[in-house]
Formats: sequence, structure tokens, C-alpha cells
Amino acid sequence: MSVDLVGFLGVVLVAYVVPGPDFLVVVSSATDHPAKGRAAALGAQSGLCVHMLAAAIGLSVLAARSPVIYDAIKLLGAAYLVHLGVRAVLAARRSARRRRAGHETPAHARGFDAPPSAGDEMARSRWRSGFTQGFLTNVLNPKAALFFLSVLPQFVHGDGSPARQIFLLGILDVLIGVAYWFALVTIAARLRTLLARPKIRHRWEVTTGWLLIGIGIGIAAA
Repeated sequence: MSVDLVGFLGVVLVAYVVPGPDFLVVVSSATDHPAKGRAAALGAQSGLCVHMLAAAIGLSVLAARSPVIYDAIKLLGAAYLVHLGVRAVLAARRSARRRRAGHETPAHARGFDAPPSAGDEMARSRWRSGFTQGFLTNVLNPKAALFFLSVLPQFVHGDGSPARQIFLLGILDVLIGVAYWFALVTIAARLRTLLARPKIRHRWEVTTGWLLIGIGIGIAAA
């Protein structure tokens, strides 16, 4: 198999460095808890695998040629981002009200006195939440599907099976993404100390929420 690996790697790295919805979801999850951030990263890459497999077997071509299917995916993805944004903004407001009422538990003390079983359940819930958010954000992103449909085939040569080449390049893309997201989670998790301050945490959650809402509306209007 002969492919332009250097060009492909350059395009993939640029695609990951430019922030998108998955960037916000992974970073937001990581500042909540590093494990949730890693789960969101794995969820995002799992969603990417769905697009990769669809492109390899030709389903993405059908979706791209059908405006109804494409628009449905786009609107579902936009609605989900708006949903996540609204949840973040409302959660920040509830937290602020509890803090003003004197009922807010300090960030560093949450879960400290919880029994081991409660801690395990909290960890599982955190992982499920992060993975689900990352997965749905990417699998409902039509731009990810178009990447595998229109950009990735440019690096495929005709001297082999196109589906096999798309699959192998997609796997490389996914692995690069896992490494990138995990490095980003490590960096973002260091912000937790700063975000332990209630006012800063509130501003962060509100800002992240409104950014997700804005991106969702932008995708729906595009």
C-alpha cells in the first residue's frame, strides 16, 4: 500500500489542533475530573471509529448524497451541543444559588467522606457521562463524516483496496487522537486547582456552556 503519510499526518494534526465541539467537551470533562476527561476522549475517538467504518463500507457516501440524512445528523448534533450547553449553564446557576445559601460543598471535600461503594459508583457514573458526551458529540458531527469521505480519500492510492486503505488511515487517525486528547486532559486537569475557587468555576462553566450553545446554533444554521 502506498499512501502520502506525511501529508496525511499534517492534515490530521491540524484538524486536532483547531478547536471544535469535541475539544470543549474533553477539556470541560477533564476540569471536572481527569478520569472523566479520558473517558470523553475515548468516547470521541469511538465516535470517530463509527465514521471511519461508515466511510470504509460506503455509508458515508449515501449520507453525503442525501440532504435529508445529512441535515438530520447535523441538526441532531447541533441539538445535543445546545443541550450540553444549557445543562452546564443551569448547573452553574444552581451551584451559585446553593453557594449563596451556604449549602455548597467545597470542591476539595466532595466525596471525601463517601463510603468506598459510593465512590465506585461515582467513578462509574463519571466515566459513563464522559464517554457518552464524547461519543455523541463526535458521532453526530457531520464534519467528522465528511473528513473521512472527502479529505481522507485524497491520500488513498489506486494500487490497493480503497476501503482497506481508508480503514488503516482511519485507525492511525484515531490513535493519534487518543494520544493528543490524553495529553490535553493532563494539561486541562491542572486547571482543577484554579477552578476549585467557586467564582472562577462558575465563570468557567457558564462560559463553556454558552460556547457549546453558540457552536450548536452555528452548526444548525450552517
